[in-house]
Parts: sequence; structure tokens; C-alpha cells
Amino acid sequence: VQLQASGGGLVQTGDSLRLSCAASGRTARSYAMTWFRQAPGKEREFLATTTSGGSTYYADSVKGRFTMSRDDRDDAKKMAYLQMNSLKPEDTAIYYCAAILSSHVATIQLSNKYDYWGQGTLVTVSS
Repeated sequence: VQLQASGGGLVQTGDSLRLSCAASGRTARSYAMTWFRQAPGKEREFLATTTSGGSTYYADSVKGRFTMSRDDRDDAKKMAYLQMNSLKPEDTAIYYCAAILSSHVATIQLSNKYDYWGQGTLVTVSS
């Protein structure tokens, strides 16, 4: 599975941004797709995931502000999106999409369980 994240940029507090993740590979449909972020000096943080079965889970820190969606209609490229609203300076980080062949809720929140990562896209929120 190959992943490519895009959509980051510089925004102001309160703005919205939508990140995209393109997943290619003939087995991509079987994978849970997940968003993580990593701020300078901090560990990688789970944000949201959508399993291959369509279930979506969010971290408490972003619940209500971030919305994840997934589009598997194109066999050649699966898409995952992260709509981020009411952005805050503390949301500044590199955002990564990742894929895992698991639907176990506890497992898919752990970054060290993932084999496939996109290159990351930088989101900077100015105050």
C-alpha cells in the first residue's frame, strides 16, 4: 500500500482545512486508514481512523472539530479525508496518514503497529 497525504498549509486560528490521503495498491480496500499528527518535541498522536468496514473512531482531543471520511469507490485509488474545523495553534503539527490491516480498535490507535505511512503534510495554525 502506498500513501500520499496532501492539503496542509498555513492558516489562522479558527480556520478550516481539509487534508487528503490517497492510498494505492490492490489491497488498499482491506486496510483501516488513519490520521496521526506529530508536533515538534512530542510523540505521534492518534487522531481518527476509518476501518475497512466503515467504522470511524476519533481521539477525544479532536472529537467534534475533526471529521474523517473515506471514499473506496475507485479501485485504483482509495481516498481518506480529514476535515479540520476551528483550528487552534496547538493543532500545528505534521499530519500523517497511515494504513493497517486490522480493525481492532485498540490496535489501530497505536502508531507503532503501522507498516504503511504517507510522507506527512505540515499544518501550521497562527494565532
